[in-house]
Amino acid sequence: MGGHAVRSRAFLAPMAGITDRPFREIAERHGAGMVVSEMIASAALGTGHVDMVRKLRRAGDLPHMVQLAGCEAGWMAEGARIAEGAGADIVDINFGCPAKRVTNGYAGSALMRVPDQALAIVEAVVGATNLPVTVKMRLGWDDDSLNAPQIARMAVDAGAQMITVHGRTRQQFYKGTARWALVRAVVEAIPVPVVVNGDIVDAESAETALEQSGAAAVMLGRGAQGRPWRVGQIGATLAGETPREAPKGAELIALIQAHYEEMLVEYGTEVGSRAARKHLDWYAEAANLELDKPTRTALLNNDQPAEVIDLIGRVFSPEWRVAA
Repeated sequence: MGGHAVRSRAFLAPMAGITDRPFREIAERHGAGMVVSEMIASAALGTGHVDMVRKLRRAGDLPHMVQLAGCEAGWMAEGARIAEGAGADIVDINFGCPAKRVTNGYAGSALMRVPDQALAIVEAVVGATNLPVTVKMRLGWDDDSLNAPQIARMAVDAGAQMITVHGRTRQQFYKGTARWALVRAVVEAIPVPVVVNGDIVDAESAETALEQSGAAAVMLGRGAQGRPWRVGQIGATLAGETPREAPKGAELIALIQAHYEEMLVEYGTEVGSRAARKHLDWYAEAANLELDKPTRTALLNNDQPAEVIDLIGRVFSPEWRVAA
């Protein structure tokens, strides 16, 4: 895509507060075909906001795909120039975020209600950078405005080289089920690759999503929480290969401990220990751990890194489960 080869047909979705550098590095090491940065607010990036600049950091050897969000073409163009200067390889435009704090500012999926503004943003970003530009969107604002094919055609005519579609409307948020079959209208409307997203959690759902949508690839979001290796497993299966087994035992413990330590490096000890809590919770859920309240508190609400690292080693061990 845009001159960049992808390793597989399974990509890691951009997720605010989740797909930071440490998380993307793990997904990449375990075979993800592509990983995408957290959503970066273009106006804040343009004014040098430290958190937005941090989100620009490259995570590994895969093409560095940076997602920008905003409602003003000028700031989006400036954000693309900054991203290119910081080493991005691909710029993705967010037309899909359903969060009120984003849509209330007329960004994210709110842009699907104003196609002319959405088009102006794509044109501005394409004109501001030599990098490939992609767009991530939803089916539409609601069931009365399923205009993803129209927005996708406009984006591609303006220079977008790939479109990702989450199979829900904005008004669905994450409720109900993703309607992969409705993504087929986008596939049939444009000549560039389409990626299907939403409710893809394993190889079976990935294969069904591809069959129903006709898309070229899949993108995992929540399905990778607590299982960042799942993206690579699905990619291998789609390629007809035998997927690597999920980490377990000492390998899983080392992965989680390293992830926790990298969060401390990324954010500093105070912020990093808090930011890591959700990941530890997801890892515990994925491992089917039944933690009593004191243990759970000690794992998730502890600002002493050495204690957390030691506890990870104990609660994720087979012996702990037997003892429990």
